[in-house]
Amino acid sequence: MPHRDSYVRLNVVCLQQCARWLLSGIDWSTIAFRRDCRWTPKTLVVASLLWAWSDELTLGERFRTTHKIMTCITGGQQQLARTYQAFLKILRRWTDELVPLVQTALRDRLPAALPQSWRIADFVVFGVDGSRIELPRTRSHEQVYSCIRKQRRGKPRVGQDARKANSPQLWLTTTWHAGSGLPWDWRIGPADSSERAHLREMLSGMPAGALLTADAGFVGYEGLREIICGGRHVLLRVGANIRLLKKLGWARESESTVYLWPDQAARREQPPLVLRLVVVHNGKHPIHLVTSVLSQRRLSDAQLTALYAKRWGIELFYRDLKQTFRRRKLLSASAENARIELVWSLVGLWSMALYALIEARQHAIAPQRLSFAKLLLAFRRTLRDYLHPTAHGERLCQRLRQAITDSYLRKNKASRHYPRKKQQRSPGPPNILRATHAQIQHAKQVKQQPQKRLTA
Repeated sequence: MPHRDSYVRLNVVCLQQCARWLLSGIDWSTIAFRRDCRWTPKTLVVASLLWAWSDELTLGERFRTTHKIMTCITGGQQQLARTYQAFLKILRRWTDELVPLVQTALRDRLPAALPQSWRIADFVVFGVDGSRIELPRTRSHEQVYSCIRKQRRGKPRVGQDARKANSPQLWLTTTWHAGSGLPWDWRIGPADSSERAHLREMLSGMPAGALLTADAGFVGYEGLREIICGGRHVLLRVGANIRLLKKLGWARESESTVYLWPDQAARREQPPLVLRLVVVHNGKHPIHLVTSVLSQRRLSDAQLTALYAKRWGIELFYRDLKQTFRRRKLLSASAENARIELVWSLVGLWSMALYALIEARQHAIAPQRLSFAKLLLAFRRTLRDYLHPTAHGERLCQRLRQAITDSYLRKNKASRHYPRKKQQRSPGPPNILRATHAQIQHAKQVKQQPQKRLTA
């Protein structure tokens, strides 16, 4: 074997530097493994990230690659578990404790590392949306994640309908930071999970004063009231599934002032939500937006339109996760293992993109130009060549600087006649009614009660 000079830098050193930067500042003292455990919290997290980044075809092969790299990183000083089953067993035990620590570290780095992308129009803007992740048709997945795991009222499904309903799927609801294009938080549940319930669980992790953008599926009095009462703002698209009132007399009004006050909330003596209505046209049909930011000086109609347009980035995030990152269908046969696989996939994607954005910022590259396909290729080439010396211009940081989208203008592909193209109908305009005399009098009575006034 030829002698290798000690000063030659290997690709594994680049991976060490990346992991050191991502995990620096985390207090691991709250995690206590057994004394005979061969892992430490930090080495387990690093191994989980490498496991998520790997492109091997099976989860077991991904762990074998990870184990080789971890042996090189630790210098053989730690005798890490050699089997994939042992690795997965400890992940099932400690993922729920380790992931929040990593999430907090990545969130705390975002404002300082990307200050120009932290706010848009003086708001910390988030998008929220949900998507389904396919699972193998195993008994474990069917019992936990399929829609027919519960007794269904009415006529039971038979034949093909029953088989389709029994297809196990995960429902993933994600809050996404619009300035950087990175995920912020997520919730995982069965295929029939509620997006609104997931969002309400994630509100406590959002900074005060944040602006949340969402589509028409998130319109609901209770959820919007909880967001506004928590000191945050909303920007939502509304459609024909909602009724808005005008001229209720609850607050100081303008032409764009509307109220969300369902009959059920009125009967419970709950206050109406004061919102601002903005109507824009996308070239095909009008789009109705409502926001809790009532002042046009603080956020103009043009700024609202631009902010809602940025919400489309979360759809691109799901495309990167499911198509480019190949997480459209998970590989785990067990329901609990599938959740672990998806969680560490999300953490791995977040970590790669954040590390690439830092390199892009140092070279004045806008976050919008980051190519996830190219940064994923950069990381996986480094993983495959972890024992090779870094060639000129082929270090991980240098590869990430080149992970940007092409600058040429693409043609409009909307006219392509794709046979299975999904044709979505417009949600239609909201039902806007002038408040009746009875509603106005009822609002006055509710307003006179203590602690009933609610404005944005």
